[in-house]
Amino acid sequence: MTAIDGIRVGHHTLTERPTGCTVVLVEKGATGGVAVRGSAPGTRETDLLDPSNIVEQVHAIAFSGGSAFGLDTASGVMRYLEERKIGFPFGGAYVPIVPAAVLFDLPIGGKPTIRPDAACGYAAAKAATDGPVAEGSVGAGAGATVGKFGGGGKAMKGGVGTASITLPNGLTVAALVAVNAAGDIIDPANGQIVAGARAADGQSFLDARKILRSGRIEPPRPGENTTLGLVATNAKLTKAQARKIAEMAHDGFARAIVPAHTMNDGDTIFAIATGSSAVEPNITIIGGLAAEMMADAILRAVREATGLPNYPAVRDLQRP
Repeated sequence: MTAIDGIRVGHHTLTERPTGCTVVLVEKGATGGVAVRGSAPGTRETDLLDPSNIVEQVHAIAFSGGSAFGLDTASGVMRYLEERKIGFPFGGAYVPIVPAAVLFDLPIGGKPTIRPDAACGYAAAKAATDGPVAEGSVGAGAGATVGKFGGGGKAMKGGVGTASITLPNGLTVAALVAVNAAGDIIDPANGQIVAGARAADGQSFLDARKILRSGRIEPPRPGENTTLGLVATNAKLTKAQARKIAEMAHDGFARAIVPAHTMNDGDTIFAIATGSSAVEPNITIIGGLAAEMMADAILRAVREATGLPNYPAVRDLQRP
């Protein structure tokens, strides 16, 4: 994500549960769009990203655990930016635009009253850098889990992942994701399950694809899922084009998460464009790359995760 000039990323993790938040800062402003495909979303400031609405620029995107309580992290990010006079100036004040989305991780760690708040959002913004992005069980991915589809399976640890690509003409497309999926994580390159619902032996996978085809489905409990993504590019886009990129990036969810966009999650992807590249934007290419980078980031999220009690990570399984 930080391969794009002007973007900084910061995490804040509450290790005592665990949970946390992740903040992407773009202080010079970026054109934003969003596409919500899950049926149980928790979001803030997504309506203003509609192309028919007046606000053109966002200054940060915030992801958080803690369910709806975690939306408060955006207030902390706003305070951080306002102190630096970042935002739209009105009557001596500055109003930063900080869309946000949350995932449900309250049962993880057994302390549901510990959840990210405005102070966590401020801390994540303060910690943001343009260096390599920490991945795995940090920030919004600290309490994330995967493999809760089908009933009877044992879930695994999710996390935060990121990926980017720069073409010879200088166009860069990047993705960041907090993976808290109900479904299994699939490697699109070979169709193999990387992480997901485990069988009684704790090592083999039940395989959500087989469960779906069997028709013997026990849906995951509502709201305890949601994968949150952000795609960014240095291309110059309109709000309508940014929304289209966000829509196309959901293909990355569909390739790497089975099933995705369910009635029991709030799968959401934001898109931002800094406009620093002079390359004429090709939406088909940018959107296609956004989907590719999103799938790559999802795989990195589970492969870089660290296990918790009852929620092993990929690295903990005795598999090739």
